[in-house]
Amino acid sequence: MNNRKKGIIYIILAAFFFAAMNVFVKLSGDIPSIQKSFFRNLLAALFALGVLIKNKEDFKYQKKDIPMLLLRSIFGTLGILCNFYAVDHLLVSDASMLNKLSPFFVIIFSSLFLKEKANYIQKISIIVAFIGSLFVIKPSFDFMSNINSLIGVCGALGAGIAYTCVRQLGKQGVNSAKIVFFFSCFSCISVLPYIALNYVSMSLQQLLLLIGAGLMAAGGQFSITAAYTHAPGKDISVYDYTQILFAALLGFFVLGQIPDLFSIIGYVIIIGIAVFSFVYQRKIVD
Repeated sequence: MNNRKKGIIYIILAAFFFAAMNVFVKLSGDIPSIQKSFFRNLLAALFALGVLIKNKEDFKYQKKDIPMLLLRSIFGTLGILCNFYAVDHLLVSDASMLNKLSPFFVIIFSSLFLKEKANYIQKISIIVAFIGSLFVIKPSFDFMSNINSLIGVCGALGAGIAYTCVRQLGKQGVNSAKIVFFFSCFSCISVLPYIALNYVSMSLQQLLLLIGAGLMAAGGQFSITAAYTHAPGKDISVYDYTQILFAALLGFFVLGQIPDLFSIIGYVIIIGIAVFSFVYQRKIVD
């Protein structure tokens, strides 16, 4: 199996894991998003630690990789915090859709910083995707009514920068488990001061749901990291949109959520232009 096919399989697995993670986060109830992110990243860190020990990997990081690891961790943490906030305040499918603007941000930042230049169709796709996002956001003149959706877009922006960093780290030969471990530890430590001052007690059920979210996040992190280390974002990112299908199905059957007509139009526009861009790109390559 070539690297592109491996990348596709990994990114579809990541899409399912992250959709399930969002449902667990939603079900965990009225707990601060930062506290939810802490437990999500704690489980991911422990999972990554187990993989590193099992594979007898060393825990040393090369000095040249540290700046990129820090960038990945900073923007990845911001992306998670914004996404969790959006999941708590929007439909799961809407929050997932806004988060799926991240592949378009990957194209932008890969072009700017990794010199993986975007072509004309990809540039048009970014504009059309933004238009589609407006149907999901449903902007109004009341800024506060838009804030939840805008925070969701910020989550996608953070994730896009983080995945661009993952792509570069993969090119530098950094082990996937070490990337996940570094990021997860950084994320946990960065929110500890807030947790210490604002911890909210949880029921056993809420704790178990957050553990479930953490396990799904660990699966998603390993899968998405493996995906982008095997293949460029422009070749596989379209398959990340399967998360919307998973989110819509889980949202309906588990949470009883049904997106409105404008959101569905936005889904169709964004997924449609992503598929079109991907097919066009494959024709050029072939």
